Amino acid sequence: MSIESSSSLLDSSVLRLRESLEACALNLDDTSESNNAVAKVVEILNSISHVSRPEDENSVPDSAISEEALQEVYQCLSNSPSREMIIDALSMELPKVVSRMGTLSEKCYKIAKDIVELFLSTCNPRDMVAVLCEALDVEIEESKAPQYYLLLLDGLAQVLVLIQRRHLEQVKVALPVVLNVLSKVSVLHLEEEYNKNIADLFEAVIRIGGSIQEMCKNMDGRRKEELCALLGLYILCTIALVSKSRQKISSCITVILSSLLNFLPFCGFSYFGLLTGSNVTTAINKISKEDDDDFVDCFSLSKDGASLSVIWSRVSGDIANPIGEELEIVVKEIQKNWIDMWQAVGMLKYPLSSVTYTWEIKEHALEVLSSILDGDSLDGPRDQNFDFSSFVPSIFTTLQAIQIVMMGAVDASLRKKAFVVLKKIISAIPSSERFDILQALIKNSISPSMKALLIDMVREQIAARYQEDAKNSENTHGRHVTEAFCWSSNALDLVKIILKSPEGGPPPFPDDSEPVLSALNLLRFLLVKESIGQSNGTKVLTEQVLRKIYSEWLLPLRDLVTSIRADDENGGNWLADHLMCGLNPVLLVLYRCIELVEESMKRF
Repeated sequence: MSIESSSSLLDSSVLRLRESLEACALNLDDTSESNNAVAKVVEILNSISHVSRPEDENSVPDSAISEEALQEVYQCLSNSPSREMIIDALSMELPKVVSRMGTLSEKCYKIAKDIVELFLSTCNPRDMVAVLCEALDVEIEESKAPQYYLLLLDGLAQVLVLIQRRHLEQVKVALPVVLNVLSKVSVLHLEEEYNKNIADLFEAVIRIGGSIQEMCKNMDGRRKEELCALLGLYILCTIALVSKSRQKISSCITVILSSLLNFLPFCGFSYFGLLTGSNVTTAINKISKEDDDDFVDCFSLSKDGASLSVIWSRVSGDIANPIGEELEIVVKEIQKNWIDMWQAVGMLKYPLSSVTYTWEIKEHALEVLSSILDGDSLDGPRDQNFDFSSFVPSIFTTLQAIQIVMMGAVDASLRKKAFVVLKKIISAIPSSERFDILQALIKNSISPSMKALLIDMVREQIAARYQEDAKNSENTHGRHVTEAFCWSSNALDLVKIILKSPEGGPPPFPDDSEPVLSALNLLRFLLVKESIGQSNGTKVLTEQVLRKIYSEWLLPLRDLVTSIRADDENGGNWLADHLMCGLNPVLLVLYRCIELVEESMKRF
């Protein structure tokens, strides 16, 4: 398109736009005609904003046409004798259109912002909340430019403080929309040039939080408590989204997080309440109504944000402590109470289990977990009213999340740290529940290496039970059913799961060589303990059990392994040699288990 034809298009478009705007002013008394005129204005602006960017470097950029059109709209809205009525007529449609055009250039953005502010200063604030929310709620694919949402979010921050009544209802309309936009836009894989706009989005979201805070200051009673709870949940969700977007806003994340954390004391949040989740539970209880499930769901990241608030406060020396508590003292308080401790363990599953948080964040979460589990009070007596079963689902999820870190982290030191924390949690679980949780982890694991590690932990736990029983038997003269007996009996079921496939016959081999080796080592340990008489007179390995182990577990496995070995010895290549390295330890322990079973059966 030549410069001459572009100028002609500009003049034609602006002329048609001017005529349509004038038609809006002339038809204010006729609703039908007014609606038609508004629709025409929107149609013209949309057509201008969608003009293809010219490829010819001598052509006028499409933004020039949009700039002229936006300027025409601004002049009309500012100078028309019927400006208030025209603004009111256009208020339902124009903010969305001009915001989209504002993404085309810096000048377009400035003019579009001036136009939106005209609407904010002229129209009813509550009406503008609905208009802005509708504009924000457009399909994310329609406008991926963060500037579009930035302009509308800034407008929302301005208009919220202008509302004179029904503040709570208006905030309930706005926050789900804002969080939805933020969650979608912040995770888009945009060009690096947009990262500054993502940071600007978070700053606009903070300004909305500031507006809600000002609303709270002018309220009292139950409605103020509910609004403060809404603000707190909103801030926690934003902290979670900031953490997900950390790499995009690394240059200014400290400033953004500091601003967000400063809201927490105002909302009545503390490190203790954030770490145990009680702050989140209390806030949700304040805002939830019988028919408000969908509304509460929009704060689904609040528990992530609660844990992350503590993590960021702990690890970043550049972020001031707005709450004023010493985290070390809070951790010691949590360690004094089993319920608080397990609540904190369950809360930290959120940053650990999400794939969108960085490995660095997960490492800090593990460090917080480790500090909680280091308390001396863990060895002390528990509250008689303590019901551990209610915490099992949450703890199980935390343990699975730690396993993912162990398997997925590139850094060997992080994998080691995760394993240490996993063992700490397992050791802190009441003995009566410990085996069931370990067994469930083994059954649900898809990693042979992880299964092997967990089976080795079972063996270590049984060894510890034998040591404890040896001490206790001195005082009870051996007249009791020991913990080791219960663990050993359950461990045999676990060995069966590994050594005998559900369909019958031996396990998948050599794929499962690692868990098979660990299961064989566990079986050997049990056989040795009974053979040297350390079972305290309670026989787990009866003659019937031994015969089943021998005929259904060990012999089929021996046949399979020896067959594979024979085939590989004839192969004579590096893959066969590698496979033999994995088979030899299994064969060694397998033959020892067969010997022990045969020796034990001779005594019957």
